[in-house]
Amino acid sequence: MIKSFKQTFLSLDLQSPQWSSTETMANDYELRQYERAKWVSTIIRGETQKEAMHQGFWKLFHYIQGKNEKEIKIDMTVPVTCLIRSGCADFKVSFFARFEHQDSPPQPTDSNVFVEERKAAAIFVQSFSGFASPEKYAEEAEVLARILKNRGQPFHEDFFYTAGYDSPFKLFNRHNEVWYFKK
Repeated sequence: MIKSFKQTFLSLDLQSPQWSSTETMANDYELRQYERAKWVSTIIRGETQKEAMHQGFWKLFHYIQGKNEKEIKIDMTVPVTCLIRSGCADFKVSFFARFEHQDSPPQPTDSNVFVEERKAAAIFVQSFSGFASPEKYAEEAEVLARILKNRGQPFHEDFFYTAGYDSPFKLFNRHNEVWYFKK
């Protein structure tokens, strides 16, 4: 548990989904092509985004600490994503499944945690630094949406993802993102 806890809270050498950059527009955004991948997720209903992230993170952290059918500990990955839907109080929080578990991730023993496969997708990404609050994520998503509309880029406007890469204890050089899926 110490190794996984240390990795989680210090963000050391963590695996992340595979993608390639297909377009970079100055400092505005990047278009990435993400490969198909499995993620471990949970849906938190009726809470604030901040509380949903907190509850979701800990449900998923218990999964990687052995609350899975194989009772194995799994090293942390990045990013921790959160699906935000317009006008919806449900939040889907997810961890990327490590490469060695992509073919067959251990099934969760918590009925509120599930394994999902995300299709390959083109995603518009806006990166920013600092500590990310729900308000900061919303602000960055609004900026990205405005840029994409101004450039005539087709994207799904009814939802976006937040992506956090750092532990709460990392004070400098923090990395956060908002994602809109290309149509």
